[in-house]
Amino acid sequence: MSSFSSFNQNVIDEFRANAGKVGGPFEGAELLLLTTTGARSGRPHTVPLGLLRDGGTPLVVASAAGADRHPAWYHNLLARPLVRVETGSEEYEAVAVPAEGVRREELFARIVRDEPGYGAYQERTARVIPVVALHRSHEPAVDEGGIAGKLLSVHGWLRAELALLRELVREEPAGGGRGPAPLGLQLRQHCVAFCHSLEFHHRSEDAGLFPYLEQQHPHMREFFRRIGEEHRIVAGLQEELVRALDAPGGNAGGGFSERVARMSRELEAHLDHEEAQLLPVLRALEA
Repeated sequence: MSSFSSFNQNVIDEFRANAGKVGGPFEGAELLLLTTTGARSGRPHTVPLGLLRDGGTPLVVASAAGADRHPAWYHNLLARPLVRVETGSEEYEAVAVPAEGVRREELFARIVRDEPGYGAYQERTARVIPVVALHRSHEPAVDEGGIAGKLLSVHGWLRAELALLRELVREEPAGGGRGPAPLGLQLRQHCVAFCHSLEFHHRSEDAGLFPYLEQQHPHMREFFRRIGEEHRIVAGLQEELVRALDAPGGNAGGGFSERVARMSRELEAHLDHEEAQLLPVLRALEA
């Protein structure tokens, strides 16, 4: 372990042991712990960062002390926008969204007024130091426990994130006659977080929950076959969304809004169908 990694780990350990308070060079500073997923390794990666705020939204700055390269955690959250935030008093998931254009300039100017050190870091490098907003993930209220409650919670998150995607698509600027407008980072980050979460949820069902339930309830074999087919249809739509995001220039043309609308119709119908058939079975198992 490098001396820098060892230093970070000591800060992390002290942060967790003392409800977010640390000593040394960070004594009196407000910090958070940000856990990203490695863009290449797929492993969790936790770093202590200065906590700033835009109203009620936490902000972090990818300053890397003015280095000419973005820190690894920033590359990670571009690839995997769903992150874990620890503040000392609470822990939650968030979607990491870098600020863009004028918004980034406004936030950075405000940050430098309060914390001039970030201005010194920007003077050291030609790169534009990113400011990242951590939008707390939807946490639907679910009164039910067990596997049934977990299913409802995941489905509630997916529905809420899908509704947000529809809203963000409506807010995207048109091309103004000069070709399609580039997709904003907010839409991109939420879309990638949604797609990754949906893919993980369906893989978990197909690999674990559904084979177990089919073994317990052989009469439901046809239902699980149909659900598997729905998963494949949704996965195809998901791949289309990701390809549109990765298209040259990241343009919102080519029917992106139509793709989101179709994903909404297919996924909402799928979730309703799944809940109608599975919830009684899951509740009976836990009775």
